[in-house]
Amino acid sequence: MHQFKELGIWKKSRVFCSDIYSITTSFPNEEKFGLTNQLRRASVSIPSNIAEGSSRNSNKDFSRFLEIAIGSAYEVETQLIIASDLGFIDSEKLFLLSNQLNEIIKMISRFRSTLKI
Repeated sequence: MHQFKELGIWKKSRVFCSDIYSITTSFPNEEKFGLTNQLRRASVSIPSNIAEGSSRNSNKDFSRFLEIAIGSAYEVETQLIIASDLGFIDSEKLFLLSNQLNEIIKMISRFRSTLKI
């Protein structure tokens, strides 16, 4: 069992989630139950799955939750690109968020590869 609050991947993904919440406040009101909600839910899923997986008794189970967190990260990336296509975020913000997200994905992947399954 891992202490999720001590994991760098959890800390970074929590900050990223907060960034997503901040950026989506400027999205149009008609997107409140659309892209805004989807982005927020998917970004919350990343640290949530890391935390939930850390409570599991086996590294195999933890690895599965890390895999789900990576899937959520790719979901967020797709939604950010769509938000950019729709003009909700500019290309500079998309670039910064994508870099942040890619770093999280790499960190999760590296950490996952260290788990003895």
